[in-house]
Amino acid sequence: MHLQEQILGKNNVLAERNRGWLDGRNILALNLVSSPGAGKTTLLERTIRDLGGELSLTVIEGDQETANDAERIRATGARVVQINTGTGCHLDALMVSRGLKQLDPPANSVVMIENVGNLVCPALFDLGERAKVAIVSVTEGEDKPIKYPHMFRASEVMLLNKIDLLPYVTFDVDRCIAYARQVNPRLRVISISATKGDGLAEWYAWLRAQRG
Repeated sequence: MHLQEQILGKNNVLAERNRGWLDGRNILALNLVSSPGAGKTTLLERTIRDLGGELSLTVIEGDQETANDAERIRATGARVVQINTGTGCHLDALMVSRGLKQLDPPANSVVMIENVGNLVCPALFDLGERAKVAIVSVTEGEDKPIKYPHMFRASEVMLLNKIDLLPYVTFDVDRCIAYARQVNPRLRVISISATKGDGLAEWYAWLRAQRG
């Protein structure tokens, strides 16, 4: 058996254990994936502040180094666990299992997993989550979905972030969405600005539907 198949096979067994643990507690886990700087942490901060009174939200933060993002999440009042991957470019199911034990999220809650900023490796590694949410910003190229098709094929939702910057950048929204749908016709696309609030009502409605 190829080494990668062995690694992914072992990971998938652990991911199913995570999924069973989460399902047994009726916990919705979402895996947030993007390139570095697309706005994952800002989106989480805004989501926690807007929905914290309605949903019990906790966070697993994945980064190669530093606890900077975890500190930002902690400032919102949410509980958070930092996982540093060192030279690793993604979270895996074992890391998330340890993170869940440390976080101990309450039953009937939502766990947001902020993966390492990378559109390649996290596509391959199931963490036991209910869905992957891919975040793309208009400060990136609109061809991201066809350059990194595995990630967008594995995701249920694509959040197109930083739309407040569209007047200042060269970015073809329709082309980006067409590329995303070319890769994954079932992909739900929501255009948002995590800083200004545009489109967040639709994101929150999707979140509530998953929670329901």
